[in-house]
Amino acid sequence: MAAFSSTRRKESKASADPGLNSILDSGARVGVIFGKAWTLHVERILKTTREENLSIIRDSVDYLRDHGLEVIFDAEHFYQGFSDDPEYALAAIAAAEEAGSRTVVLCDTNGGTPPYEILKATKAAVSSSNAMVGLHMHNDIGCAVANTLLGVSAGARHVQGTINGIGERTGNADLVQLLPSLCLKSGLAFRAAQNIGKLREISLLAYEISGMQPDKSQPYVGDNAFAHKAGVHADAVLKTPSAYEHITPESVGNSRRIILSEVSGSGSLLHYAEKLGISAEKSDPRVKAALAEIKTLEALGYSFDIAPASAVLVIAEKLGIPCKKIRLAYWRVVSEGSLTIAVVKTPTCMETAEGDGPVNAIDLAMRKAFSREYPELSKIELTDYRVVLPGSVRSTESTVRVATELSDGSLRWRTMGISANIIDASVKGILDGLNYYILLNERGQKPPY
Repeated sequence: MAAFSSTRRKESKASADPGLNSILDSGARVGVIFGKAWTLHVERILKTTREENLSIIRDSVDYLRDHGLEVIFDAEHFYQGFSDDPEYALAAIAAAEEAGSRTVVLCDTNGGTPPYEILKATKAAVSSSNAMVGLHMHNDIGCAVANTLLGVSAGARHVQGTINGIGERTGNADLVQLLPSLCLKSGLAFRAAQNIGKLREISLLAYEISGMQPDKSQPYVGDNAFAHKAGVHADAVLKTPSAYEHITPESVGNSRRIILSEVSGSGSLLHYAEKLGISAEKSDPRVKAALAEIKTLEALGYSFDIAPASAVLVIAEKLGIPCKKIRLAYWRVVSEGSLTIAVVKTPTCMETAEGDGPVNAIDLAMRKAFSREYPELSKIELTDYRVVLPGSVRSTESTVRVATELSDGSLRWRTMGISANIIDASVKGILDGLNYYILLNERGQKPPY
């Protein structure tokens, strides 16, 4: 744990500086202080002389060192400073080193430095300094991770970043991308490497705490990082994972996903079938029929990449496995003011339920009715629900696509319903989700994705 502040104010003593004293008062054993390394900031923003700025750096580091702290000096705008006046930028980190800072950090504070300039400046800093050289990159041109990796290749050995790259403006260097790249690609040894298998878990926790939606396309940990959709890719990766995967998904806590869609091949379908304990061959006409049905449904607007459980039901049905165990004969939802009541009728019973809105009411009524024969459905919850905008010109304006996610508290699975009526689409999606759970229970399986 480190405490962070700036160097002392100009024309004042370090001992009287509130920022430096707040570091001492924090109880942290490491103090991180940032100071100017760009002559533009020294002269126009701080409005002081170049020599006075170097004195400010020395005094600040010396004050914290005198109180027993380890000091990390962040050279603000180092790369911009190096571009304008290399000698002065290097003098700024030398001043910190002379005063006792064992780590000097080169900051791309405005995030606008391209990789080739990072490499040149970092090499100059490493060759001129005896301190450990660090890196602090922002992502304003989308190069924060690349710049950090290049800086490490130039000899830097201290890296600053944030989980998921969350930060000011366009963000900071993403540690979720950096840690496995350094550990698994560069072969560098560091203490955090032993926990690299928890990377996805940490990433999701940070998103949850910050109230942000996870990035499905985030390298290493995103849902799509090891997802294979095209038939050629999926077929190859199932035979030899390294053919299309640069690392094993499990090494960073992720998992492989084979996505079913209109571009899937027979290999993808067989992967799902095998996970359900079903053996079949690519030449099996039932497999070809399932693939044809999936393509037909996608043409109508289904997106099985976001609703794979609905696709599994298609596969099971075409392979002769009974999977539509529960059906609705009739449903109706009545809303008057704040009161919403749903009525459902199955071939064997009728149930009603009051809910917070029509979807909640119909969901509760359906599970009450079907739980009579399948008690395990009583613990199912609708954990996510959204109307999906048409993803193709083939979808008409009158078509509503509803994606649902259900959970039994341990497993989660996603389905989709399509209709001209939003409640009817919701009913279809939920019904698929319940039938899918019954299928898994009867076959003693977990979701195959």
